[in-house]
Amino acid sequence: NCLAHMMIYKTQLRSYRDLPLRYFELGTVHRHERAGVLHGLLRVRGFTQDDAHILCTPDQLDAEIKGVIAFVAEVMGIFGFEFEMELSTRPEKSIGSDDAWELATSALLNALKDSGRPFEINEGDGAFYGPKIDIKLRDALDRRWQCATIQCDFTLPERFDLTYVDADGEKKRPVMVHRVILGAIERFIGVLIEHYAGSFPTWLAPVQATIVTVTDNQIPYAQAAFDKLRAAGVRVQKDFRNEKLGFKIREAQLQKIPYMLVVGDKEVENGLLAPRYRDGKNLEGMTPEQFITFIETEVKSYH
Repeated sequence: NCLAHMMIYKTQLRSYRDLPLRYFELGTVHRHERAGVLHGLLRVRGFTQDDAHILCTPDQLDAEIKGVIAFVAEVMGIFGFEFEMELSTRPEKSIGSDDAWELATSALLNALKDSGRPFEINEGDGAFYGPKIDIKLRDALDRRWQCATIQCDFTLPERFDLTYVDADGEKKRPVMVHRVILGAIERFIGVLIEHYAGSFPTWLAPVQATIVTVTDNQIPYAQAAFDKLRAAGVRVQKDFRNEKLGFKIREAQLQKIPYMLVVGDKEVENGLLAPRYRDGKNLEGMTPEQFITFIETEVKSYH
Protein backbone atom coordinates (compact mmCIF):
# COMPACT_ATOMS: atom_id res chain seq x y z
CA ASN A 1 0.00 0.00 0.00
CA CYS A 2 2.81 2.41 0.89
CA LEU A 3 4.54 1.85 -2.42
CA ALA A 4 1.38 2.21 -4.49
CA HIS A 5 0.49 5.51 -2.85
CA MET A 6 3.99 6.84 -3.38
CA MET A 7 3.85 5.90 -7.04
CA ILE A 8 0.52 7.74 -7.37
CA TYR A 9 2.12 10.78 -5.76
CA LYS A 10 4.96 10.64 -8.30
CA THR A 11 2.66 10.64 -11.34
CA GLN A 12 2.83 14.43 -11.52
CA LEU A 13 4.71 17.44 -10.21
CA ARG A 14 3.40 18.46 -6.79
CA SER A 15 3.23 21.95 -5.30
CA TYR A 16 3.17 22.92 -1.63
CA ARG A 17 -0.37 24.13 -2.39
CA ASP A 18 -1.38 20.50 -3.09
CA LEU A 19 -0.35 19.36 0.37
CA PRO A 20 -1.39 17.68 2.52
CA LEU A 21 -2.39 14.87 0.16
CA ARG A 22 -4.23 11.97 1.79
CA TYR A 23 -4.54 8.60 0.05
CA PHE A 24 -6.80 5.87 1.45
CA GLU A 25 -7.73 2.31 0.55
CA LEU A 26 -9.14 -0.83 2.10
CA GLY A 27 -6.22 -3.09 1.30
CA THR A 28 -5.81 -6.84 1.79
CA VAL A 29 -2.44 -7.78 3.23
CA HIS A 30 -0.77 -11.03 4.28
CA ARG A 31 1.59 -11.97 7.08
CA HIS A 32 3.07 -15.42 7.66
CA GLU A 33 2.23 -15.78 11.33
CA ARG A 34 3.42 -18.88 13.17
CA ALA A 35 0.64 -21.43 13.62
CA GLY A 36 0.96 -21.25 17.40
CA VAL A 37 0.02 -17.57 17.60
CA LEU A 38 -3.01 -17.66 15.28
CA HIS A 39 -6.13 -16.79 17.27
CA GLY A 40 -9.55 -16.73 15.59
CA LEU A 41 -10.27 -13.37 13.98
CA LEU A 42 -7.86 -11.66 16.36
CA ARG A 43 -4.62 -12.96 14.85
CA VAL A 44 -4.76 -14.12 11.24
CA ARG A 45 -2.47 -14.54 8.24
CA GLY A 46 -4.55 -12.52 5.81
CA PHE A 47 -6.58 -9.44 6.66
CA THR A 48 -7.98 -6.19 5.30
CA GLN A 49 -7.06 -2.86 6.84
CA ASP A 50 -8.12 0.75 6.40
CA ASP A 51 -4.76 1.93 5.15
CA ALA A 52 -4.02 5.60 4.51
CA HIS A 53 -0.95 7.69 3.80
CA ILE A 54 -0.67 11.43 4.28
CA LEU A 55 2.01 13.36 2.42
CA CYS A 56 2.60 16.80 3.89
CA THR A 57 5.20 19.50 4.45
CA PRO A 58 7.23 19.41 7.68
CA ASP A 59 5.27 22.45 8.89
CA GLN A 60 1.98 20.56 8.45
CA LEU A 61 3.15 17.42 10.23
CA ASP A 62 2.11 18.39 13.75
CA ALA A 63 -1.46 19.25 12.73
CA GLU A 64 -1.81 16.07 10.66
CA ILE A 65 -0.73 13.80 13.52
CA LYS A 66 -3.06 15.59 15.95
CA GLY A 67 -5.86 15.23 13.41
CA VAL A 68 -5.35 11.46 13.22
CA ILE A 69 -5.32 11.13 17.03
CA ALA A 70 -8.60 13.09 17.17
CA PHE A 71 -10.04 10.86 14.43
CA VAL A 72 -9.10 7.75 16.43
CA ALA A 73 -10.72 9.17 19.58
CA GLU A 74 -13.93 9.97 17.68
CA VAL A 75 -14.21 6.52 16.07
CA MET A 76 -13.41 4.59 19.25
CA GLY A 77 -15.92 6.71 21.15
CA ILE A 78 -18.63 5.76 18.65
CA PHE A 79 -17.99 2.07 19.32
CA GLY A 80 -17.71 2.57 23.09
CA PHE A 81 -14.04 1.65 23.43
CA GLU A 82 -11.47 2.97 25.85
CA PHE A 83 -7.95 3.00 24.42
CA GLU A 84 -4.33 3.46 25.41
CA MET A 85 -1.45 4.95 23.42
CA GLU A 86 2.21 3.97 23.19
CA LEU A 87 5.08 5.68 21.40
CA SER A 88 7.25 2.98 19.84
CA THR A 89 10.78 4.20 19.15
CA ARG A 90 13.67 3.20 16.86
CA PRO A 91 14.43 -0.54 16.73
CA GLU A 92 17.95 -1.96 16.48
CA LYS A 93 17.51 -2.73 12.77
CA SER A 94 16.28 0.36 10.94
CA ILE A 95 16.87 2.54 7.92
CA GLY A 96 17.23 6.31 7.76
CA SER A 97 19.46 8.92 9.35
CA ASP A 98 19.63 9.80 13.03
CA ASP A 99 18.31 13.28 12.25
CA ALA A 100 15.26 11.90 10.44
CA TRP A 101 14.46 9.57 13.32
CA GLU A 102 14.84 12.39 15.82
CA LEU A 103 12.50 14.66 13.85
CA ALA A 104 9.89 11.94 13.43
CA THR A 105 10.02 10.86 17.08
CA SER A 106 9.76 14.45 18.30
CA ALA A 107 6.73 15.10 16.08
CA LEU A 108 4.87 12.08 17.48
CA LEU A 109 5.90 12.84 21.06
CA ASN A 110 4.73 16.45 20.83
CA ALA A 111 1.36 15.38 19.40
CA LEU A 112 0.91 12.86 22.22
CA LYS A 113 1.72 15.46 24.86
CA ASP A 114 -0.68 17.96 23.30
CA SER A 115 -3.48 15.37 23.16
CA GLY A 116 -3.78 15.48 26.95
CA ARG A 117 -4.12 11.69 27.07
CA PRO A 118 -1.79 9.40 29.03
CA PHE A 119 0.74 7.42 27.02
CA GLU A 120 3.74 5.16 27.49
CA ILE A 121 7.10 4.88 25.73
CA ASN A 122 7.78 1.49 24.14
CA GLU A 123 11.51 1.57 23.45
CA GLY A 124 12.78 -0.12 20.29
CA ASP A 125 9.42 -1.33 18.97
CA GLY A 126 8.99 1.10 16.06
CA ALA A 127 8.80 0.14 12.39
CA PHE A 128 12.11 -0.24 10.58
CA TYR A 129 11.49 3.00 8.67
CA GLY A 130 10.10 5.21 11.44
CA PRO A 131 8.63 5.58 14.94
CA LYS A 132 4.94 5.03 15.53
CA ILE A 133 2.06 5.56 17.91
CA ASP A 134 0.34 2.27 18.70
CA ILE A 135 -3.24 2.55 19.91
CA LYS A 136 -4.55 -0.39 21.92
CA LEU A 137 -8.21 -0.98 22.65
CA ARG A 138 -9.30 -2.16 26.08
CA ASP A 139 -12.20 -4.60 25.94
CA ALA A 140 -14.78 -5.57 28.57
CA LEU A 141 -12.42 -8.24 29.94
CA ASP A 142 -9.67 -5.60 30.33
CA ARG A 143 -7.57 -7.15 27.55
CA ARG A 144 -5.52 -4.94 25.20
CA TRP A 145 -5.69 -5.24 21.42
CA GLN A 146 -3.62 -3.19 19.01
CA CYS A 147 -5.72 -1.74 16.21
CA ALA A 148 -4.92 1.84 15.18
CA THR A 149 -1.38 2.91 14.29
CA ILE A 150 0.18 6.25 13.34
CA GLN A 151 3.67 6.13 11.84
CA CYS A 152 5.85 9.10 10.95
CA ASP A 153 8.24 8.51 8.06
CA PHE A 154 10.97 10.77 6.71
CA THR A 155 12.87 7.85 5.16
CA LEU A 156 10.67 6.40 2.42
CA PRO A 157 10.05 9.79 0.76
CA GLU A 158 13.85 10.08 0.57
CA ARG A 159 14.29 6.56 -0.80
CA PHE A 160 11.62 7.07 -3.46
CA ASP A 161 12.70 10.63 -4.25
CA LEU A 162 9.33 12.24 -3.52
CA THR A 163 9.35 16.01 -3.91
CA TYR A 164 7.13 19.07 -4.01
CA VAL A 165 7.82 22.61 -5.20
CA ASP A 166 7.85 25.00 -2.23
CA ALA A 167 6.83 28.68 -2.18
CA ASP A 168 10.43 29.67 -2.96
CA GLY A 169 10.41 27.59 -6.16
CA GLU A 170 12.79 24.99 -4.71
CA LYS A 171 12.08 21.26 -4.60
CA LYS A 172 11.59 19.97 -1.05
CA ARG A 173 11.01 16.57 0.51
CA PRO A 174 7.54 15.76 1.92
CA VAL A 175 6.93 13.79 5.09
CA MET A 176 4.79 10.65 5.02
CA VAL A 177 2.36 9.66 7.78
CA HIS A 178 1.14 6.06 7.66
CA ARG A 179 -2.11 5.53 9.54
CA VAL A 180 -4.84 2.99 10.15
CA ILE A 181 -7.85 3.73 12.37
CA LEU A 182 -9.62 0.40 12.77
CA GLY A 183 -6.53 -1.57 11.80
CA ALA A 184 -7.28 -5.11 10.66
CA ILE A 185 -11.03 -5.10 10.05
CA GLU A 186 -11.25 -8.77 11.04
CA ARG A 187 -9.51 -8.12 14.36
CA PHE A 188 -11.64 -5.06 15.07
CA ILE A 189 -14.84 -7.02 14.47
CA GLY A 190 -13.56 -9.82 16.71
CA VAL A 191 -12.74 -7.39 19.51
CA LEU A 192 -16.12 -5.70 19.04
CA ILE A 193 -18.01 -9.00 19.33
CA GLU A 194 -16.09 -10.03 22.45
CA HIS A 195 -16.39 -6.59 24.03
CA TYR A 196 -20.18 -6.63 23.83
CA ALA A 197 -20.45 -10.44 24.12
CA GLY A 198 -22.79 -10.20 21.12
CA SER A 199 -25.21 -7.83 22.90
CA PHE A 200 -24.59 -4.93 20.56
CA PRO A 201 -26.15 -1.53 21.22
CA THR A 202 -29.29 -1.04 19.17
CA TRP A 203 -27.64 1.21 16.57
CA LEU A 204 -25.04 -1.48 15.85
CA ALA A 205 -27.11 -4.67 16.18
CA PRO A 206 -27.49 -6.49 12.82
CA VAL A 207 -31.14 -7.17 13.75
CA GLN A 208 -32.71 -4.49 15.94
CA ALA A 209 -36.13 -6.06 16.53
CA THR A 210 -38.12 -9.19 15.83
CA ILE A 211 -41.91 -9.39 15.60
CA VAL A 212 -43.25 -12.47 17.38
CA THR A 213 -46.82 -13.73 16.98
CA VAL A 214 -48.72 -15.70 19.62
CA THR A 215 -50.87 -17.63 17.11
CA ASP A 216 -51.46 -17.66 13.37
CA ASN A 217 -54.44 -15.33 13.86
CA GLN A 218 -52.14 -12.32 14.29
CA ILE A 219 -50.05 -12.89 11.15
CA PRO A 220 -51.86 -10.38 8.85
CA TYR A 221 -51.53 -7.55 11.41
CA ALA A 222 -47.96 -8.55 12.30
CA GLN A 223 -46.98 -8.61 8.62
CA ALA A 224 -48.38 -5.09 8.12
CA ALA A 225 -46.41 -3.87 11.16
CA PHE A 226 -43.28 -5.60 9.84
CA ASP A 227 -43.66 -3.82 6.49
CA LYS A 228 -43.99 -0.42 8.22
CA LEU A 229 -40.87 -0.95 10.33
CA ARG A 230 -38.87 -2.25 7.38
CA ALA A 231 -39.94 0.73 5.23
CA ALA A 232 -38.79 3.10 8.00
CA GLY A 233 -35.32 1.57 7.99
CA VAL A 234 -35.61 -0.53 11.16
CA ARG A 235 -33.59 -3.74 10.84
CA VAL A 236 -36.46 -6.05 11.74
CA GLN A 237 -37.15 -9.75 11.28
CA LYS A 238 -40.30 -11.79 11.91
CA ASP A 239 -41.04 -15.05 13.67
CA PHE A 240 -44.50 -16.25 12.67
CA ARG A 241 -43.75 -19.94 13.24
CA ASN A 242 -46.30 -22.21 14.87
CA GLU A 243 -44.26 -22.51 18.07
CA LYS A 244 -44.91 -21.61 21.69
CA LEU A 245 -44.40 -17.92 22.49
CA GLY A 246 -41.87 -18.66 25.23
CA PHE A 247 -39.78 -20.73 22.82
CA LYS A 248 -39.69 -17.94 20.22
CA ILE A 249 -38.80 -15.29 22.81
CA ARG A 250 -36.03 -17.48 24.20
CA GLU A 251 -34.57 -17.95 20.71
CA ALA A 252 -34.57 -14.18 20.13
CA GLN A 253 -32.86 -13.63 23.49
CA LEU A 254 -30.16 -16.15 22.60
CA GLN A 255 -29.64 -14.25 19.34
CA LYS A 256 -29.32 -11.10 21.53
CA ILE A 257 -31.77 -9.12 19.44
CA PRO A 258 -32.43 -5.86 21.34
CA TYR A 259 -36.24 -5.85 21.04
CA MET A 260 -38.93 -8.52 20.75
CA LEU A 261 -42.28 -7.13 19.59
CA VAL A 262 -45.02 -9.50 20.74
CA VAL A 263 -48.33 -9.50 18.87
CA GLY A 264 -51.36 -11.22 20.43
CA ASP A 265 -55.10 -10.73 20.04
CA LYS A 266 -55.06 -7.74 22.41
CA GLU A 267 -52.36 -5.98 20.36
CA VAL A 268 -54.27 -6.60 17.13
CA GLU A 269 -57.45 -5.19 18.66
CA ASN A 270 -55.69 -2.02 19.88
CA GLY A 271 -53.30 -1.56 16.94
CA LEU A 272 -50.23 -2.00 19.15
CA LEU A 273 -46.99 -3.92 19.55
CA ALA A 274 -45.83 -5.18 22.97
CA PRO A 275 -42.08 -4.43 23.14
CA ARG A 276 -39.87 -6.55 25.35
CA TYR A 277 -36.15 -5.82 25.81
CA ARG A 278 -33.65 -8.67 25.49
CA ASP A 279 -32.98 -8.60 29.25
CA GLY A 280 -36.64 -9.47 29.87
CA LYS A 281 -37.89 -5.97 30.71
CA ASN A 282 -41.35 -5.25 29.29
CA LEU A 283 -42.17 -1.81 27.88
CA GLU A 284 -45.56 -0.17 27.41
CA GLY A 285 -47.46 -1.03 24.26
CA MET A 286 -46.68 1.11 21.21
CA THR A 287 -48.11 1.53 17.76
CA PRO A 288 -45.71 0.64 14.95
CA GLU A 289 -45.22 4.37 14.32
CA GLN A 290 -44.44 5.00 18.01
CA PHE A 291 -41.90 2.18 18.06
CA ILE A 292 -40.21 3.59 14.97
CA THR A 293 -39.87 6.97 16.73
CA PHE A 294 -38.69 5.21 19.91
CA ILE A 295 -35.91 3.27 18.22
CA GLU A 296 -34.83 6.24 16.07
CA THR A 297 -34.54 8.37 19.23
CA GLU A 298 -32.48 5.68 20.95
CA VAL A 299 -30.09 5.39 18.02
CA LYS A 300 -29.65 9.17 17.74
CA SER A 301 -29.05 9.53 21.49
CA TYR A 302 -26.18 7.05 21.34
CA HIS A 303 -24.29 9.26 18.91
